[in-house]
Amino acid sequence: MNRNLILITLAGGILLTSCGQKGKPAGTAAADTAAVASAIPVRVMPVTRTTIARTVDYTGTILAYEEVNLAPSTPGRVDKIYVEVGTRVQQGQQLFLMDRTQYYANRIQLASLEKDLARLDTLLKVGSVTEQLYDQTRAQYEVMKANVEFMEDNTLLEAPFSGIITGRYLEDGELYSGAPGMSGKAAVVTLMQINPVKIIVSISEQYFPLIKSGMKVRVEADVYPDRNFEGTIFRVHPTIDAMSRSFRAEVRISNGSELLRPGMFARAFIDMGTQEAFVIPANAVMMQEGTNERFIFVVQNDVAARIPVILGQRFDDRFEIAGGDLKEGDNLVIDGQARLNNGQKVEISR
Repeated sequence: MNRNLILITLAGGILLTSCGQKGKPAGTAAADTAAVASAIPVRVMPVTRTTIARTVDYTGTILAYEEVNLAPSTPGRVDKIYVEVGTRVQQGQQLFLMDRTQYYANRIQLASLEKDLARLDTLLKVGSVTEQLYDQTRAQYEVMKANVEFMEDNTLLEAPFSGIITGRYLEDGELYSGAPGMSGKAAVVTLMQINPVKIIVSISEQYFPLIKSGMKVRVEADVYPDRNFEGTIFRVHPTIDAMSRSFRAEVRISNGSELLRPGMFARAFIDMGTQEAFVIPANAVMMQEGTNERFIFVVQNDVAARIPVILGQRFDDRFEIAGGDLKEGDNLVIDGQARLNNGQKVEISR
């Protein structure tokens, strides 16, 4: 009797349990719990355009505004060098004198030909000589005159511009051979103009339509960390380098105090005006491990979407987004992105 009662009780309990679960598929509650647990809590911010001051900067080396390695046109003995390294010279100042033996000999021949030509001119007028002889003598005179003028310019060399001597490679009495010496230069002296100086920068091709002659440039030199120097773009090279996708621009820099010297490292900052751009917090930008690929996460329909981006300028703790599929109004993940994968469900925290 007692045994039958126990069996009836157990059967009733099972029946009640079955009725309680009727209408709800088995395992649905567990799935709901797992779904809630898998959603990653994140914080987001809407993406908006910001007006930024577009300034690009490039590095380069300070160069002499003009530089020339001075040498005679033909080998010969150096009679006298009038300058030393560091000598400041003015345009037209004599720099060095080469041996002039041949020059003096040619001058004597020129004087003789000049007299012969004068006599022949008189005789030609009275018909005592042929016009052919006169023309031959005149041609010899013109050739010798040009030769004397050429040797005069190439045996006594003068400064083509004002500047400073930065190299002297021979001594008085040495032979100039025309080939590079121990200095590596086929020259007697080197002259540089260091006021002003210049810097040549390679600029990304995307800015080619914006760079114009006359644009102002701010220049900084590492050796003078607390000073800025004013420069002006004076030449824009007309072609793009196919390898680097960049073009060159030359910047003239005022250097009245001569603080800047050729060879110094410098940075040139070029103001491109203002522009509308996406600027986002730097901590929202992730980097693919083992690569240089940068990406961000945005939330679309409660799901994380990974978007590759190209970074532009940095403004303190923010980055400009220079390329990518980011759109205005996107919900950018700014907290919790380190735990996300593409397509993962998220829960936005307020």
